[in-house]
Amino acid sequence: MTFSGFYFKRVRALAMLLWAYLIFLPVAAQSDPTAPSASHRQVTLAVSALLHRDHLSGHRIDDEISQRCSKAFLEMLDPMKLYFYQSDVDRFMAYRNELDDLVKRGDVNFAYDVFRTFLQRVDERLMLVDGLLSGDHDFTIDEAMVTDWDEATYPKTPEDAKERWRKRVKYDLLVLKVDDTDPKEAVEKLRKRYNSFAKRMHQTNSEDLLEMYLTSLTTAFDPHTTYMSPSTLENFEIAMRLELEGIGASLKSEDGYVVVHKVVRGGAADKDGRLHVGDKIIAVGQGKTGEMIDILDMRLSDVVKKIRGKRGTVVRLKIEPVDSKKTETIEITRARIELSDREAFGKIYSHRKSPEGQIVGLEEKPDGELYKIGVIDLPSFYMDMAGARRGLQDYKSTTRDVRRILEEFNESGVDAVVLDLRANGGGSLTEAINLTGLFIDEGLVVQVKDSDGRIHPYHDLDRGVAWSGPLVVLTSKFSASASEILAGAIKDYGRGLIVGDRATHGKGTVQSLLDLGNQLFRIPNAPKMGALKVTMQQFYRPNGASTQNRGVLADVEWPSMTSHLDVGESDLDYPVAFDRVKPQQFDKLGQMTDSFRRQLNEMSKRRCAESEDFQKVVEKINKYKKQKEQKYVTLNEKKFMEERAGLKDEKQRKKELDDPDRPRIKEDFYLDEAMNIAADYVQVIRQSDRLNAAADKDSVTSSWHGSSPQGN
Repeated sequence: MTFSGFYFKRVRALAMLLWAYLIFLPVAAQSDPTAPSASHRQVTLAVSALLHRDHLSGHRIDDEISQRCSKAFLEMLDPMKLYFYQSDVDRFMAYRNELDDLVKRGDVNFAYDVFRTFLQRVDERLMLVDGLLSGDHDFTIDEAMVTDWDEATYPKTPEDAKERWRKRVKYDLLVLKVDDTDPKEAVEKLRKRYNSFAKRMHQTNSEDLLEMYLTSLTTAFDPHTTYMSPSTLENFEIAMRLELEGIGASLKSEDGYVVVHKVVRGGAADKDGRLHVGDKIIAVGQGKTGEMIDILDMRLSDVVKKIRGKRGTVVRLKIEPVDSKKTETIEITRARIELSDREAFGKIYSHRKSPEGQIVGLEEKPDGELYKIGVIDLPSFYMDMAGARRGLQDYKSTTRDVRRILEEFNESGVDAVVLDLRANGGGSLTEAINLTGLFIDEGLVVQVKDSDGRIHPYHDLDRGVAWSGPLVVLTSKFSASASEILAGAIKDYGRGLIVGDRATHGKGTVQSLLDLGNQLFRIPNAPKMGALKVTMQQFYRPNGASTQNRGVLADVEWPSMTSHLDVGESDLDYPVAFDRVKPQQFDKLGQMTDSFRRQLNEMSKRRCAESEDFQKVVEKINKYKKQKEQKYVTLNEKKFMEERAGLKDEKQRKKELDDPDRPRIKEDFYLDEAMNIAADYVQVIRQSDRLNAAADKDSVTSSWHGSSPQGN
């Protein structure tokens, strides 16, 4: 028997004993986590065994992983080096080569030791900050605060900590000044913010702490291998099936208050009509008569649990409306909520192409006739995995939804389709393959390599296509994973045009979700112990290239700030390396040739160069590049305000994105240029078809003359 097999069976045997024990355990009151429980020991044993058995890299849990884990855990708690002293870190780092041995024994006491120290430092800093907020600050002197946390050091003494926090408080006050916040109001706002943070940290329970620590361990293998606690796993499954039961409101934590961030269209709160974006929720009660529980400074996840519940049940909310200081209590009956804002959405636009960048010889549509461009916004590749496993015929599916939209486009006679994946971070591999199949008539979509080095090709097996015309795929540096599978296949087949940032995110690995309860017990209704999302495979395009670390390059790149942000796979810690496998045989479709790419690129670049909107983007990119090189931010008010001059514009754009009533498809100059490119594409194809038809006619005529009988 292999080591991993023996180890895993041992974990399962221990887990069965634990299950019998857990059934009768009382629920403890929530307080600061003091020591790991028996269940957390078993979860740790299971996670370490599964990492050893299943991770793509084959990397063992050794001293290297231990060092990465210790560093990541400290950065997770104190990323700006504001709380721990250097002496604290020195003490923790004495264990940097021992954590691997400890977790393989199920020992997570290190996490508790670190977190107890962290809570102590948080309380100390809170007392310090309270005094700093009450004092005066000189905003005319030239001093700066470090913003590159790799350059920062931990404070060595209480005096060092006070100086660090003095600058932090000045910075936070300046940020509020940008928003024209009254000085006295700004001080109180920050006092509430710092107090609320301390309270939330003290509300961290053992489940949260275990998730943080084990995720520090798992991400030491690669950025996408993570441990999910039972509550995190529940939220993940809700996101994948795009439905839940509750009131239909998205919440956020803001300076100790729970604030309504969004009201879901068609949800219970939306139909009730009394809950609005910006309302503060003060207390929550169950049913018509249940006690109202004050939720001020309560962790957001705990508030969500109190408000979420089975359809048909009542929840009472005490709210402070956004436009009033007078509180009121409302009753809302929970209902099933479909998260329709995360599903595919299509709209047809009548578009007249901008004239800039025309290529001589291309013909416009007849005067007065507009191009019909079908635009599909696809935020994720979603699939109701539980419904699929149960064999439900109508389970939620990306492919099914997009097929319906394309059928509507066909019936309306659209000239081209724009598929927007700019905000699509991925999702179901199955849906990515099936969705690609809507645009190609059978064939290889992706190759997948497992930890044993075996290559598994995945094909679209359904004959026929849902859309055969010109296709433009919009991508950005946020387009990841399943988005890159589709974009890579479209590019390799020559099926369409990729437009957007220089390259996509670069996530070319595949994760599997291993439910620990099911893995350990193999019985119905196994205990909820969370799950390990582990990288087990790497995917490759039909041409053999992985998208890992490199992404899919755009055929037409337009000016974009996101191209320059450090949000790609290569910017993360410990990513799996790029490599290639043998290219597979597949039939290129030829709907996008090198000649087409050059023509379309040239036309778009001309338009962007003459566009005031795109030139403003270029100016902001240049300013960002310059600021990015700076490792410090000024605390001189005049200089600070000059550097932050564009911040209000950025906040206004964010506010527009958060607006629940905003259109699903953002109609801006980027969308306009995407439709210009789609119209160009239609013209280029039609011109090519005409030239080919003329060439074929000449060839036929020449052949006929050549075979004519000759006279004497």
